[in-house]
Amino acid sequence: MNIPFNKPYMTGKELWNIAQAHANGHLAGDGNFSKRCSRWLEARTGTNKALLTHSCTAALEMAAILADIQPGDEVIMPSYTFVSTANAFALRGAVPVFVDIRPDTLNIDEKLIESAITERTRAIAPVHYAGVGCEMDSIMAIANKHKLLVIEDAAQAVMATYKGRPLGALGHMGTLSFHETKNIISGEGGALLVNAPQYAERAEIIREKGTNRSQFFRGQVDKYTWVDIGSSYLPGEIIAAFLAAQIEEADSITRQRLAIWNTYHQWLAEAEKAGKLRRPVVPAHCGHNAHMYYILLPDLAQRTAFIDKLRKVGINTVFHYIPLHSAPSGQRYGRAHGELPVTTEMAERLVRLPLWVGLEEVQAEVIQHILASL
Repeated sequence: MNIPFNKPYMTGKELWNIAQAHANGHLAGDGNFSKRCSRWLEARTGTNKALLTHSCTAALEMAAILADIQPGDEVIMPSYTFVSTANAFALRGAVPVFVDIRPDTLNIDEKLIESAITERTRAIAPVHYAGVGCEMDSIMAIANKHKLLVIEDAAQAVMATYKGRPLGALGHMGTLSFHETKNIISGEGGALLVNAPQYAERAEIIREKGTNRSQFFRGQVDKYTWVDIGSSYLPGEIIAAFLAAQIEEADSITRQRLAIWNTYHQWLAEAEKAGKLRRPVVPAHCGHNAHMYYILLPDLAQRTAFIDKLRKVGINTVFHYIPLHSAPSGQRYGRAHGELPVTTEMAERLVRLPLWVGLEEVQAEVIQHILASL
């Protein structure tokens, strides 16, 4: 067997769209395909403005600028996340403050956020792990009480919901990823969801290298010039053309991934009852998108042995993040709020199983090898 951990899915329309972008004579950013994707995101999420970016990292960096993060400011986030969540704020001179996660969903523990707030706190950056929503009602209540911004890292959460509301569209800003390991892909790529209208105009400017170019093209100014800080955060039209084909099939892709996720969940129920592993927990009020299927094994040694056994039969499984609070740069640029015991434990126990559209054809065999390796 040779079962990869991830296999990028193509709908069949991507290359045609790319050819059309070339035929239209527009390969730089913000062509027709970019506009189509932005309109789709706005319609699906209800956000005030959706701006495509070249990565979710870029969207997070834009959000940090829009939030006016200054040196010495603090931003509360989980330690169990990708480095981009912290880097976006550290680049502005801010201090990432790492808070422990919940043992059920592995999302930031909302009960610990308020005690981490200081006079330097400016924002909260919840991360929707595995496409399962954080407790956003509680987080927004805390933010409103302390006059803080909420910037959702919804990199894994395209097509997922919290109490029926799209993730990424609940905070003041949200960020999405279309990296090839995500559900809806463009190779690299992302988007900034500007949910609070007061940030929309400046978001366009920052994304366009600090110029009012978009206003010029809309006829709002007679020429465009440098008016703010910014960078080249927009993707090329080829990326948007690829993404446009994906979003047309977003519902179908999500259904197929959910079917694979549910098959894992059903087949591994007995192993969980036997105490060999723990399956993912999805609260009833969260509509997840089957971004990943992970299991929690009893300890690090058993996880290491499990990954090695499956590798030998050609099935690629992976562990996930090294907690940021334990990383060299996490200790240099950030600080931990407390000991973070849940983060440390879960990071040593978690292993991600293969999940990609098309896996269903061999999934039963994969699961048999998984069960044999426990």
